[in-house]
Amino acid sequence: MSNSVKLAKVESLLKELLPEAMSELADEELRGLSVVDVRCSKGKYDAKVFLDKGILDEKEQREAIKRLKKASGLLKSHCLNATGWYRCPDFTFVFDDETEKSMRMEQLFKQVEKELDANRK
Repeated sequence: MSNSVKLAKVESLLKELLPEAMSELADEELRGLSVVDVRCSKGKYDAKVFLDKGILDEKEQREAIKRLKKASGLLKSHCLNATGWYRCPDFTFVFDDETEKSMRMEQLFKQVEKELDANRK
């Protein structure tokens, strides 16, 4: 099996396990966060976890990241217990801008389309 397939499997498994692990945390705000994607380094020592911003402003995002760092040990423990792995990647949590960017792009395309339709008439 190629390394890229193994890496994709690890990422997929973490994308499934992390929301499950987060749902067991005592912090209600952290339980409500959604994992959008997980990207592991080639050696699988580090995993970048992309979260959906939802309605959180920048200050709330920074606070959530701090609390997630503190809960990282519990999250890793959950993943290790669920998979039987010898080692779990270190997590780096970031809020995903891609969803927001793609929504803005869609709005721009709709606006351009309306303007083109108006000019054709």
